Amino acid sequence: MSTPSSTPQPPSSNAWGAFNGTRRSGRTAHLLSLDDFEAAARRVLPRPIFGYVAGAAEDNQALDDNRQAFREIALVPRVLRNVAERDQGVTLFGQRYASPFGIAPMGIAALSAYRGDIVLARAAAAAGIPPGTWFQAYLPGTPERIDALLWRVIAAGVQTLVVTVDIPVAGNRENNIRAGFSTPLRPSLRLAWDGMVRPRWLAGTLLRTLARHGMPHFENSFAERGAPILSSRVQRDFAARDHFDWSHIAHIRRQWRGPLVVKGILSPQDAALARQHGVDGIIVSNHGGRQLDGAVAPLRVLPAIVEQAGSGMTVMLDGGIRRGTDVIKALALGAQAVFVGRPFNYAAAVDGEAGVTAAIDLLRAEVDRNLAMLGATTCAALGPEHLMDRRTR
Repeated sequence: MSTPSSTPQPPSSNAWGAFNGTRRSGRTAHLLSLDDFEAAARRVLPRPIFGYVAGAAEDNQALDDNRQAFREIALVPRVLRNVAERDQGVTLFGQRYASPFGIAPMGIAALSAYRGDIVLARAAAAAGIPPGTWFQAYLPGTPERIDALLWRVIAAGVQTLVVTVDIPVAGNRENNIRAGFSTPLRPSLRLAWDGMVRPRWLAGTLLRTLARHGMPHFENSFAERGAPILSSRVQRDFAARDHFDWSHIAHIRRQWRGPLVVKGILSPQDAALARQHGVDGIIVSNHGGRQLDGAVAPLRVLPAIVEQAGSGMTVMLDGGIRRGTDVIKALALGAQAVFVGRPFNYAAAVDGEAGVTAAIDLLRAEVDRNLAMLGATTCAALGPEHLMDRRTR
């Protein structure tokens, strides 16, 4: 994903505090929160595609606990603090961003919206939020393949490399099967019918993509182009990751000169290992509940991970964020930024780039209001003193 040469600066507090939806199209004017985009996307997307995006592993315990962890924390506002001038911008790896949240990397975005990955990147760039020129890689434990992909990414001008490490094997996503989704994606009467009864998706996303760009491919595993989504080679492309280990991170660190981020950390011990291997940043994540069901919610382990990471490593988080208050809670517990996945995917499905922009605007306005009501003027002013555990009071 790429950004323009200059990143937009954070807007004034008045612009976002008074946000009233006038920038939104008719498709999103009635949507008032990120959760609203999910309901709207359900009406647009075929059931297998929506099921893939919404689904998680096994019994959805990890998915559900991502949200529950936020509910268990209450906010403690301070008053009479003069919050007239607010700035929610943050700096990551020397780059200033307009808000403390970004768009998480997501698979097969091109099936949710026409040019979905580009739509998400353009909306993020225009809003001045991450990822910018970041690349998420799913790497096999094969040095020659790792090297080839690194050379490709370097040649493309990518600045920040994100290595996702929580997929030694594929999660048990039986919910995908129940929804009619498979990898590789197999044409079926059910899929055809779901497409036919959703003509906006059929004509605006699927047929338009096939006519202009051909069959979508997987692109972030190898230096060469990945398999088409219908190909039986897809599973082979996803294999050979179960022997990927810290020695490969050390190998990557020796070659990669830019910021190196490891995504999928849940253990404080692994955060310490990341620091020892010269990693610049980590994303505390359980893959949106899509890998190990029952895995701890990222928010629950965030304070311990921040402690192990120390002051020299950037700690970010994803999983379960749906409101500005969720962003605030994660920042108060030590995250320097957070990432949001599914809601922005839904927004792209509903109204393309305009939908993603509308979702960004909603979340940004919530963060601005929440800062003011907490008595804070910057994200850096947030801390544990703004939080209380509901379970112990």
